[in-house]
Amino acid sequence: MSSRFYRAPDNKQNPRPETGVLLIVEVIAVGTELLLGQITNRNAAYLGDKLAESGFDAHYQVVVGDNLDRMVDCIATAMGRADAIILTGGIGPTQDDVTREAIAAATGRSLEFNAEFAESLRKFWETRGREMPESNLRQAEYPEGAEQIGNPKGTAPALALEHDGCWIFALPGVPAEMQFLMEHEILPRLRDLAGVDHVVLSRLIRSWGRSESQVAELLDDLYNRSTNPSLAFLASAGEIKVRITAKAPTEADAVELIAPYEEIVRERLGASVFGVDDETIEKVVLDLLNERGWTIATAESATAGMIAARIASVPGASQVFRGGAVVYATDLKASILDVPQEVLDEGVVSDATALFMAEGAARRFRTDVAVAVTGSAGPDPQERAVGTMIIAVHTPEGSGSRVMRLPGDRERIRTYAATAALHLVRLAMVGEWWER
Repeated sequence: MSSRFYRAPDNKQNPRPETGVLLIVEVIAVGTELLLGQITNRNAAYLGDKLAESGFDAHYQVVVGDNLDRMVDCIATAMGRADAIILTGGIGPTQDDVTREAIAAATGRSLEFNAEFAESLRKFWETRGREMPESNLRQAEYPEGAEQIGNPKGTAPALALEHDGCWIFALPGVPAEMQFLMEHEILPRLRDLAGVDHVVLSRLIRSWGRSESQVAELLDDLYNRSTNPSLAFLASAGEIKVRITAKAPTEADAVELIAPYEEIVRERLGASVFGVDDETIEKVVLDLLNERGWTIATAESATAGMIAARIASVPGASQVFRGGAVVYATDLKASILDVPQEVLDEGVVSDATALFMAEGAARRFRTDVAVAVTGSAGPDPQERAVGTMIIAVHTPEGSGSRVMRLPGDRERIRTYAATAALHLVRLAMVGEWWER
């Protein structure tokens, strides 16, 4: 890598030799709300993952509040130990958005004003029939010498500035805007600066139904077999992801390295594998419904529409999703979904109630498939222990129910139940659930 981009001044910690060195990238997340815990810092996790995938070293991640002096200190410290800095947040229009000012102060530069961008901001507001608050013009300011990078997902442009051999990038804190700019603007620049002559490619295998430890045991020999490709296990919302990462001269070579590992992972995990990369379970379910020409409805008690909302979030859901019923009250379960009173008298949190709810929803909405949830989400138990959730699925090929015992507080139980319901719909449609 060219020494123009690799700095090793006296104050940099653990300077490394030039040969084979990639960039050290430091992430600074800006926002007092992050320090107070009002917002979870998911941006830092996303950036750390993307930097690692691309082979960059990230020795530090820092969170700093909306305070100009402390932000200047953070930037100055990072410039002394990193080759590139990525800041997220603080480039909006309000008084506490001072990232631009902090970068200018840390690098000894003045703030300049982009009149052309200011005019585009005014037109943006005009096309929406609204008058632009003058505070939005703060977004047209930038440190002297910095490049303003267009933001197609929002109004605040990102910034790129090279100072004394260190590159500083400022991104919006809004996750959708930050992620788009990171993938389409910042990562390509970092790779170019680092003189990367290889590709780091990852394949994410998504599974549900096995614990993280079970998955790790099934794949233990693959995990220890080599470092290229390498395996990692990621758990979130009841799903276990297996990430296979390979480094190779070209993307085609990386794909070739990953392929045999993916085949083994799929073979060992079997029907618990439901998708890859960015595929969500709701998208997989809708694709299956479309393939079969089937429609779906929901009947929800404890989850109160969470399953329906996830299905409807997928573009094109209206082609197969006919509707759903949220039925907390016992009498509504009887009148809307035709659950027999004698079944309800024996227990609302029961397999029989869930099955009648699913079949009743299929009749009421005239669908091929229906999924129903009833249960005890807490904090107080309802008929059964807190965390007991019963999910039933009806398809043209049969109906079945499953009792789930889910951990956590009320919201976690409800979230996990909605996820489990979608996965059981998939398994029912592919004929795997009935065999388990």
